[in-house]
This record gives sequence, C-alpha cells and structure tokens, in this order.
Amino acid sequence: MSETVDRLLALALERGAIKYGDFTLASGKKSSYYFDGRLLSLDPEGSHLIAKALLPLLHQAGAQAIGGTTLGADPIVASVAVVSHQDGGPIPAFIVRKESKDHGTKQNIEGPLTPGSKVAIVDDVCTTGGSLFHAIKAAEEVGCTVVKVISILDRKEGGSEEIKKRGYDFVALMVATPEGKIESA
Repeated sequence: MSETVDRLLALALERGAIKYGDFTLASGKKSSYYFDGRLLSLDPEGSHLIAKALLPLLHQAGAQAIGGTTLGADPIVASVAVVSHQDGGPIPAFIVRKESKDHGTKQNIEGPLTPGSKVAIVDDVCTTGGSLFHAIKAAEEVGCTVVKVISILDRKEGGSEEIKKRGYDFVALMVATPEGKIESA
C-alpha cells in the first residue's frame, strides 16, 4: 500500500491539491496549507489510487459497505464501489446527507446500505472529525457497526485523537506534520 499512497501524495502535489498560503478552514481554524481532496478523488488516477489504497483496509476490517458525509466522501465511496466490483469483492457505497430530506422517504442515508452491516466511514480530510462523527452517528442510527474510520488526510488537529478516544479504529493515508508538511502515513 505504501507505493500507492506515495504515488497519491505525488499526484496531490502535481494536481495542486496541496496549496500553501493563508487559509481559513471549515472548522474556522487558520492554516498555512489547504488540502483539496476533491482534486484527487475526482481525478481518474487519484480516484483509482484512493480505492486501491482503501480496499485492503476495508477487507481487513470486514467492512460490508463504505460511506461518509456528502460532499467529501461522495467520489471516494463511488470509486471504492467500482474498483471493488472490478476486483471481485464488491463493497457497496452509501452517502450521508448533511440534513435529512424533508420530502419523500425523508431518509438521511442514500445508497444500498443494509441495516446491521459492518461499515467503514470515510472522508477526504479529518480536522475536528465533525463530518466523520456525523456519518458515524447516521450509520449507527440504522443499526450498523462502524468497523473502520478512514481519512485521506489527517491534519492532526484533534479529530483523529477524538475518534480513537471514542473507541473507533481510525487510519489516514496521509498526515500533516505540525509544520504543515504532508507525508504518507
């Protein structure tokens, strides 16, 4: 997996998914760098590399589905579903809405998620863990067991520590150093 993640990191730099400067994050925190995960997860090679890196983690954890909160997780879970099918071990994807629909079935989760399944939750970035916790809660509310929590990049700003503290098995493909350098995990 390390070769796959090393190539993913190189691609992030090539595609401009890692930018340096002065940024305000969704959490409100200031940062000297910005990681735009969608520049990787929506890139053909990036999408494939992410899926190839995640599949062994999912199989090892016994995950029967993968999901996360829209928008960061959408391309990730879709690419994992496609590549898992091509590899002969299909893992369906699901997407958690930021808010439940107020019409139709009023569901919070989209996709073929079977209640009671063992699931992995994914997002492109983990800062405070807010989106990951939102997806974890939604999956658990329908009776699923979260067996793995994954982020493409862990900013190491408290979110991953809180996820682990609450007893979830967390892993990231890449991590940020305190100086803002992004490395393979």
